[in-house]
Amino acid sequence: MNNEIKMIALDLDGTLLTSDKKISDYTQQVLKNLHSAGIKVVLCTGRPINAIWRFIKQLDLVGSEDYTITFNGALVVENDNKAELFKQGLKKHDFDRLHQFAQRVHAPLDLLDFEQAYSLTDLKPSNYQNQFKPGVLHFEAENYADISDQDEFPKAVMCDSPSLLDEYLAQLPAEANKHYHIVRSQPIITEFLAMDMDKQVGLSHLLNHFGWDFSNLMTFGDAENDMGMIKAAGTGVVMKNGQPQMLEIADVVTDFDNDHDGVAHYLETAFG
Repeated sequence: MNNEIKMIALDLDGTLLTSDKKISDYTQQVLKNLHSAGIKVVLCTGRPINAIWRFIKQLDLVGSEDYTITFNGALVVENDNKAELFKQGLKKHDFDRLHQFAQRVHAPLDLLDFEQAYSLTDLKPSNYQNQFKPGVLHFEAENYADISDQDEFPKAVMCDSPSLLDEYLAQLPAEANKHYHIVRSQPIITEFLAMDMDKQVGLSHLLNHFGWDFSNLMTFGDAENDMGMIKAAGTGVVMKNGQPQMLEIADVVTDFDNDHDGVAHYLETAFG
């Protein structure tokens, strides 16, 4: 099997990162060794590349032909020069029905283009900005009506306490699933993407770039927004701490969780 694996794609929160948002020295060394041996190591995240640059640098993924999947698949970026291999977003008007829903249930909403985030001032104040270290993503306070419809927007984000987010989603009309790919990426965050968008989409473009297919891919994840890439990969690995629905679809479940080097232990066993 592992002679066929040419690329390892890794989710961050709950997977590669510990609970305190770090990559352990052990996991770092295992991934560096595989990368040095010619295996592509690709970070897959809902965040923009600047928000995870410290992890890219830590793993030395800054050479020619090193890439990152960002915005849950909507943008594939070459790390060393920020060149865009693939990009796809929605127009602002595609989020009109979601904005109207947020108004109705008094929910917060942030709208992201490929450069910055808009905290919508005509809605309940959002906690999304507090999920980032200062300076890694620019936030603009803006009324929804004043945002340009000329730009592309990879996603909207609803960020609130887990209990309130549960309440909002319970009231979300069923037809919303016909307009958005809706994923609960963290207990406090739900993301609304284009219907056909997830990490699998970005990875398909990256694999095609190298002349490979999904049989050459191993993926690691723990949450709902990892489901597409876990199902599609030749080897889909779910963390021991993964959500129950993720454990059900895994080809492999790690013996250790994200706080105990689950990724590294499995990779050392698999690639020995």
